[in-house]
Amino acid sequence: MNHDRYSDDYIRGILDECKVIAMVGASANSIRPSYFAMKYLLEKGYRVIPINPGQAGKEILGQTVHASLADVPEAIDMVDIFRASEAAAAVVDEALALSPLPKVIWMQLGVRNDAAAAKAEAAGLKVVMNRCPKIEYGRLSGEIAWAGVNRGTVSSKRPTLSVGGIQRMALKKDGNLS
Repeated sequence: MNHDRYSDDYIRGILDECKVIAMVGASANSIRPSYFAMKYLLEKGYRVIPINPGQAGKEILGQTVHASLADVPEAIDMVDIFRASEAAAAVVDEALALSPLPKVIWMQLGVRNDAAAAKAEAAGLKVVMNRCPKIEYGRLSGEIAWAGVNRGTVSSKRPTLSVGGIQRMALKKDGNLS
């Protein structure tokens, strides 16, 4: 598979099919990207199981943290890797030792390990690299577009605010709100 580009159907299929996500490298620190991603995915109805040996036995966002994938007492659909690219191979090996096997290995933004991906694919798993399921869910559901991201248009017009039914320019020329 070409891991430089994924079709929307491929990503959508994964997000529809997977319900239980083990997030390897989940952080209890509320300013870390893994925390934001976990919170978002939980809000969208996914079961997200945090994996972090340093936090094992504690909770992140109300979910019990496990030290390893092997410690998770239920079947995992997706392993979401929030670790360095070099660490992805060991995570894939751990995932491939599970029974039943997960359906998907997902490597987060900035995480790419082609050898680990090939090993997972050879075992029949789907693989996504250098993407975030939170971002992909938002993009495919249209949630990102309402915030002005990925709208497909570029404009030099100042945004307008509707206050009491009156359209107003959002910023004065000096940069202050009108």
